[in-house]
Amino acid sequence: MAFKFTILAALIAVSSAGVLPAAYPAHYGAPVYAAPIAKVAAPVYAKAVAPEPYDAHPQYNFNYDVHDAHTGDVKSQQEVRDGDVVKGAYSFIESDGSRRVVEYTSDPEHGFNAVVQRQEGAAHPTGPAAAPAYAKVAAPIYSAPIAKVAAPVYAAPVAKVAAYPGYASHGYYH
Repeated sequence: MAFKFTILAALIAVSSAGVLPAAYPAHYGAPVYAAPIAKVAAPVYAKAVAPEPYDAHPQYNFNYDVHDAHTGDVKSQQEVRDGDVVKGAYSFIESDGSRRVVEYTSDPEHGFNAVVQRQEGAAHPTGPAAAPAYAKVAAPIYSAPIAKVAAPVYAAPVAKVAAYPGYASHGYYH
């Protein structure tokens, strides 16, 4: 119900925008009215672009290789499409240094099929980035139990101070 009331109040406020106010107190002076809203030109639409022609038998072939000795990033991918048949493979070096190779095919008869292989001991690039992304840490060292602390000490209450008499006469303190 409150939501309906809020919507109603918003509609009244919007519809009365620019209408004379009901009353102004004398000390505010004469009401100020806004100028009428200027009309805006009609929106300009771009010409419709013709859709690309439909290719009933799409074909493509792409591949890429990355071998970054600085970051240790080694990966590759290749894919071939002939109509509805897609064949491809990709590989990358995992954080433990092994190489993962995924070979996949997709066609309307068999759907999507992937074969994942993990090759141990793959050649890893040399250099400062060749170190694993993790470090071995020594076992934690525990100290003796912490001694109990005495109960907290609280300060005495702060004394109340009388207000500055000049403020009291202006209604700042009640």
